[in-house]
Amino acid sequence: MRKAALAAVALLLLGVPALARDTQFWNLTANTITSFQLAPAGTDKWGANQTANDKDGSVDHDERLKIVGVQTGVYDVKFTDDKGRTCTVKKVSVKQGGIFNIEEKSLKGCQK
Repeated sequence: MRKAALAAVALLLLGVPALARDTQFWNLTANTITSFQLAPAGTDKWGANQTANDKDGSVDHDERLKIVGVQTGVYDVKFTDDKGRTCTVKKVSVKQGGIFNIEEKSLKGCQK
């Protein structure tokens, strides 16, 4: 344990950058999200279901979800929640290593 701590301190002193943080989605909608996909803004090239990255395969209200395979950019988001709504949110800014959210009040035109 002591050797690992010393190695970490040595790497910091040598100027080796820290490991990047995970990109995360913070669910500030009213419901649990059961499917979550991103596509480059203005396209229909939906990526993988990101809820597969969560241990229970869903994202509860006020829970964060690790997002993989996405670079910094602007995306459209499509999700389905446990109440059966399917929502699309346009032009969401995502920064690699950062946290982005969607709030219930920003949802318009969800379909059941």
